[in-house]
Amino acid sequence: MQAEDLVSRSNPGPVPTFDEYIARVIPTVRAGTLRTYRPYWQRLREDWGSRPIDDPTTLEMQALVEETRARAVYRRNSRDGRSAAEHMVGALRYLYRYATSNGYVQTVNAATELARPRRLPSPRGAITADRLGAIIEAVTTTGDDTELDALLLRLHLETACRTGSALALRPSDLDAGQRLVKLRGKGGTVHWQPVSSTLLAMLTAQCDRGAAPGEQLLRYRHGRPISRRRYDHLWMRAGA
Repeated sequence: MQAEDLVSRSNPGPVPTFDEYIARVIPTVRAGTLRTYRPYWQRLREDWGSRPIDDPTTLEMQALVEETRARAVYRRNSRDGRSAAEHMVGALRYLYRYATSNGYVQTVNAATELARPRRLPSPRGAITADRLGAIIEAVTTTGDDTELDALLLRLHLETACRTGSALALRPSDLDAGQRLVKLRGKGGTVHWQPVSSTLLAMLTAQCDRGAAPGEQLLRYRHGRPISRRRYDHLWMRAGA
């Protein structure tokens, strides 16, 4: 099913419940967007699953957003639950854009009136040379696969690519002749990134772990593709 398959303003029929409508929307959503919004849609199904989607008021939605902020899991980089609240607002607005297209709600509806939390300036800054050296030392001398971890660190230092871009790399994305790597970014963007001979050699050596030309390049020694969990373990180890 494609997103346009949901668009049918004329005679839309009975207004679906949150359970019914979210189940219809999910197959049309891109993987990255779904990864962001799925937890919040699941929360809607748990709290309002049997309610028609045109039933909640803006006040009820705003209360849900604030409750989501209060329930946010605390992490070292947490900012008072702002990110969780912002994602809940985004998840509601995304859902109601489809509902508006289908004719189930008015163009101006409860979700459009929601107040999105003000985004604070980013606390991110450059890593000092000493701190970067300590990270490199920890990553390349500890762990059960220092070859893989050293490659991950060098890949992101050289290209500044996102985690998703690294996980999407395939052997066919390596251009040894021109020393380029094809990187896929957010929104379906693609570009060829120049890399050093050292990084290209490290990436090419990964092919020996069993990836076919069109399969994920980055793998464990036994051949299983890595996931985001590898990054979680890597940074926990470096932080310790």
